[in-house]
Amino acid sequence: MIASWCWDLIEPYLKRNLLNRGVERPSRREILEEFARVWPDFTATIGVQEPWAGTIRFKWLVRLPSGEMELFLEDPAGWIGGQYGGGKFKMNLYHGLHFVNTRNFKPEGDPLWKDSPALDVDA
Repeated sequence: MIASWCWDLIEPYLKRNLLNRGVERPSRREILEEFARVWPDFTATIGVQEPWAGTIRFKWLVRLPSGEMELFLEDPAGWIGGQYGGGKFKMNLYHGLHFVNTRNFKPEGDPLWKDSPALDVDA
C-alpha cells in the first residue's frame, strides 16, 4: 500500500511507461503491475533550502530507497520534522536515474538540519 499523495506523483510516470511500451489505455491492473515492477528501484531524495551567497541552494540530506520509505510516506512532514526539524524541504522521487516527480514540505520547528552532513548526491 502506498500513500495517496505519493501515488498521485507516481501514477503519471507509470502511465507514460506503459504508453511507451505500446499500451495506449492501461487498465488499473496494468498500472498496478507496472508499479510492482518499478517500485523496488524507486528512491526519495530529501533536501532543504539553505541560504547561500545571497540566494538559496538545496542541501541534500538523505536518499531513501523504497524499502525504507514507509514511515516517511505515512507522515512526510512529521517524519522530516522529527529527523531534521523545520524548514523548506523538497522531496524528489526517482526511478533509478530517471526523475519522476517532486513535492515540497514545510514542517515547523528549529532547523536541526543545520548540524546534519550534506548527502553526496554524486556518490
